[in-house]
Amino acid sequence: MLELFFFILGLVNSVFLIFIFLIRKNRLSLLQRIGWVYLLLAIPAVYGIFLVIQEQKTVRYSIFLGIFLAFLLLEWLLDYILKINFRENWKQNWRLMLPYLVLYYAMNYGFVVMPWKTYLPWGLVMLGLFIIQIIANLRSHPKISG
Repeated sequence: MLELFFFILGLVNSVFLIFIFLIRKNRLSLLQRIGWVYLLLAIPAVYGIFLVIQEQKTVRYSIFLGIFLAFLLLEWLLDYILKINFRENWKQNWRLMLPYLVLYYAMNYGFVVMPWKTYLPWGLVMLGLFIIQIIANLRSHPKISG
């Protein structure tokens, strides 16, 4: 059950991030009103850690769920508590951007690799969604001129 739960959580996470990246550029006001809903994925992530313990599965699931929770916590802190617009000026805010990006990529790595180890088609779906995430994310940011 944990494997399917983890796959579905990763699927929902990826679809949600793709949606966020797609609306970010032209509908920022909408994103500012509904973006907090993404943070609710912390609830199933915590439940997933309990499933890991209950089903006595590999600790890797807990590690990746912990990374996901750390990413959500950092997102909440920067966007909703400190209200720092760190995404717009990477050169000035690199100290905030670095842990954010490390957690983002580590989280996505977990959501691709763990389903991949369970059932190859799940891993391929997650890899495809991650590639779409990257493309949508890159298109949502202003071009940086040198």
